[in-house]
Amino acid sequence: MEANRTLQWHRVLLTGVLVWLIPFLISVPFFSPGGSILIDPGLYKSLMIVVGSGVGAALQVWYFKGINDGFLLQGVVLGVSWLLLSWALDMVVLLPLSGMDLSTYMYQIGIRYLMMPIMTAATGFCVEQALGPGGTSDTGTHPPSH
Repeated sequence: MEANRTLQWHRVLLTGVLVWLIPFLISVPFFSPGGSILIDPGLYKSLMIVVGSGVGAALQVWYFKGINDGFLLQGVVLGVSWLLLSWALDMVVLLPLSGMDLSTYMYQIGIRYLMMPIMTAATGFCVEQALGPGGTSDTGTHPPSH
């Protein structure tokens, strides 16, 4: 099990970087070389929420396929890790590029990352509930029938 935990931390870090990097790279063409937005700001924000949600959903599916138990805890750890990594990467990359101060960043962008642990914890909870008490994904346990 210890080797499995080490593997999971690698997966947490990998998905944490990708959940930030992919939307960032997709956002680049929407800005001029001088940093001005090239489309309507409302449309841009909507597109980035959809892109971020899609990337996050796909990475969650991949992550949860690689674990066998402790789904709620794994979901909480995954989401909190994504949140902290995204904030850290934004501090290093986005804030210097945008010239935004920390308080403006937090209420315009940073607060949106709070949906990460909410969604990953909800996913972990749902998987755990579907498998039933003590259920693991590698034992052939099926959701309880009602």
